[in-house]
Amino acid sequence: MVHRGPRHREPGPARGRRRTRVEQGAARERATEGSSVRFGDPGDGRPDDAYAAQETARVPGQARGEQARGEHTHAEAPYPFPGDGPRTVRRHSVRGQILDALRTALVAGELRPGEVYSAPVLGERFGVSATPVREAMQRLAVEGAVEVVPNRGFRVIVRTPRELAELAEVRALIEVPVMLRLARTVPADRWAALRPLAEATGAAAARGDRAHYAETDRAFHRAVLALAGNEQLLAIADDLHRRSQWPLLSAPVPRHADLVADAAEHTALLDALTAQDLPVVEELVREHFTGADG
Repeated sequence: MVHRGPRHREPGPARGRRRTRVEQGAARERATEGSSVRFGDPGDGRPDDAYAAQETARVPGQARGEQARGEHTHAEAPYPFPGDGPRTVRRHSVRGQILDALRTALVAGELRPGEVYSAPVLGERFGVSATPVREAMQRLAVEGAVEVVPNRGFRVIVRTPRELAELAEVRALIEVPVMLRLARTVPADRWAALRPLAEATGAAAARGDRAHYAETDRAFHRAVLALAGNEQLLAIADDLHRRSQWPLLSAPVPRHADLVADAAEHTALLDALTAQDLPVVEELVREHFTGADG
């Protein structure tokens, strides 16, 4: 028998393998990581208002096989996100960017209570894989904003007026005593330093920008409570505040005048804190919590 060595192959083009969907998704995330993601930009130069009248499909009672809110159709425009034109968010974490955008969309009513949203399709609209969207949605599920719908996506929780009233009561139980203590102990110049934050809420309210108002409102309250020096208090109060800003299913859009009046309470609160007027401080804080956007 003649021994034959290994068969010789002429060199040819490299034979690569097809990347799996997981590898493709990871590659897309690496390409996006550390970059800026533009939210609210339809991508064709048209203003966001052109998408304000976008049709929404109701999910409750939806038959199997019907398209859920967030599933792709070529005729459907991308989800509009609120704000003054396209917004560039600069954060290292893609998941953090998506989470911020989803929270903003919840406050603005772009993610409607009772409707189901698909992580893969939202990822396509954001220009990322489904993984960071799914992770952000899971975080929102922990916060109580959405619930998991197996094999479909995430449904935005339908809130009740009673839930909002309970949140307002808990916030008052926590924050009123803290505000009264701060009014007695914090010097006037510390309150003066918070004036720009109060003015920022007023500017957002004057523009009728509900999403930006929600952000500036939370920033103002965090800055006030931070003077207490209690990190656990800050975390709990901010979580309660965020939950109280999610809209109800049938709640009317806050009137512009109501938003402006709500913002004006921040300046009035600073005045009362500076003057150490404890009865007015307590009254303003309680009334602010029961407002539409406080």
